[in-house]
Amino acid sequence: MFKALMLRKADDGKTLASIEDVARQDLPDDAVEIKVAYSTLNYKDGLAITGRGPVVREWPMIPGIDLAGTVTKSSDATVSEGDEVIVNGHGMGEYHWGGLAQLARVPANWLTKKPQTLSLKDTASIGTAGYTAALSVLALERYGVDAAQGPILVTGANGGVGSFAITLLANKGYTVHASTGRPEEAERLKALGASEIIDRASLSEKGRPLQKERWAGAIDCVGSHTLANVCAQTQYGGVVTSCGLAQGMDFPASVAPFILRGITLAGIDSVYAPQTLREQAWALLAEDAIRKKIPNIAHTISLADSITYAATLLRGEVAGRVVVDVTL
Repeated sequence: MFKALMLRKADDGKTLASIEDVARQDLPDDAVEIKVAYSTLNYKDGLAITGRGPVVREWPMIPGIDLAGTVTKSSDATVSEGDEVIVNGHGMGEYHWGGLAQLARVPANWLTKKPQTLSLKDTASIGTAGYTAALSVLALERYGVDAAQGPILVTGANGGVGSFAITLLANKGYTVHASTGRPEEAERLKALGASEIIDRASLSEKGRPLQKERWAGAIDCVGSHTLANVCAQTQYGGVVTSCGLAQGMDFPASVAPFILRGITLAGIDSVYAPQTLREQAWALLAEDAIRKKIPNIAHTISLADSITYAATLLRGEVAGRVVVDVTL
């Protein structure tokens, strides 16, 4: 038996979350079994645990879109017992039992080997949030945005993706502007590398289709009116990456920034990204300068605490990353 955060659907359709003892034989019948050391609490996990979003597709479900742990059994020749591995996305917590448990089983091709410079706790502290931020930075570079062209805006800057995006961009020499609704976190964001703090209220309401050009690029974690305004304020030929929906899934914008300023809106998918991109992202995250900033971005809670913390996260009251020690 092992402990897990289990989600069940009540007769009235509500989501019931509790810590349960689960039988090992009930795990999915996949090639690799992992003793989980750490999972995380992401926005998507918060939606699943509270039932506030249609994340869960199969019931019952163990949430947790991240896990970091050690392989205990493997029937795949490419994976050995004792390997330290990471799993991010791939439908965990949606269609497949996820990482908020002490044991997990997944297909072998979902695994990413842990970078040698990082501990298992480091990789969980980074998790899908940091990995998504790295994918966004790689996309800006792929589209030719360099540090000399002007500042890069990061929206939702206090969240996990935003925190790592600031850190990664600053480490590469970009000037970073951070948008947040929590001015009390300004010094933390500046310590991560932000040079200017933008009040999110200036971006969150309906704006004009074209506005004053401000940023060479942006990493948007928010969506809705914020993303529309960011596009309207991006410089000619600039690039905006879209990787989140904290404000909403809608995009109430016009084509003006695209056809009059030639900007690019690049979508970032962390769930099913190919292994080559995953490895590039984790190589970026394994740099020593990034690892040293992790204590300023992440804090740890217990498996039991993750239930109440989910609602706190959705209220926007959590700064940075939440790591879940599943042994506690």
